[in-house]
Amino acid sequence: MASKLVVSTFVSLDGVMQAPGGPGEDDSHDFPHGGWLVPHVDEGFGRIMSEQFDRADGMLLGRRSYEILASHWPNVPDEEGGAKINSMSKYVATSTPMNAEWRNTRVLVGDAAQTVADLKQSTDGEILVQGSSDLIRTLQRAELVDEYRLLVFPVVLGQGKRLFSEGTTPAGLKLTGSTATDAGVVYLTYERVGKPSYGSVA
Repeated sequence: MASKLVVSTFVSLDGVMQAPGGPGEDDSHDFPHGGWLVPHVDEGFGRIMSEQFDRADGMLLGRRSYEILASHWPNVPDEEGGAKINSMSKYVATSTPMNAEWRNTRVLVGDAAQTVADLKQSTDGEILVQGSSDLIRTLQRAELVDEYRLLVFPVVLGQGKRLFSEGTTPAGLKLTGSTATDAGVVYLTYERVGKPSYGSVA
């Protein structure tokens, strides 16, 4: 028994993942570009996201991302995606106890590297990580990420929290899929295959 941990995230061309959905979502460090995803949302984007959630057996979130999603999704009608997301298992990684009122939510209190490793070993299927940049960095350091599903948007932001920040643990990746939407969003999927390999062009 072991789940596959999949990081699914939106990134700008220069790797920024902060506040894609709107101003105020995450203004930390005076980030001025909230909402950079919205102009590029189309049917192709919606189809990709629906397929991702249809495949997932659970969703893992950091505390801040959990609070953002929990304030929105319980009010979304079933036919607009609410049925799947509200009914699926949700896990919140947090260092301190919290109350989680969103249906089917389990709080993982403690060191995220350990609690998520335990979660992977005690569950089956696919666990999707959404947003949660701080949590993702912890998972990367602990080498717990099995797959990346990246939606790369045609915008350069120049600042903000990045998916692969300075000091990220090196990893070798295998491209397993690529496609593009009419709005210019490139969808890339990568499997982690261990450490990077090296060579010389000489």
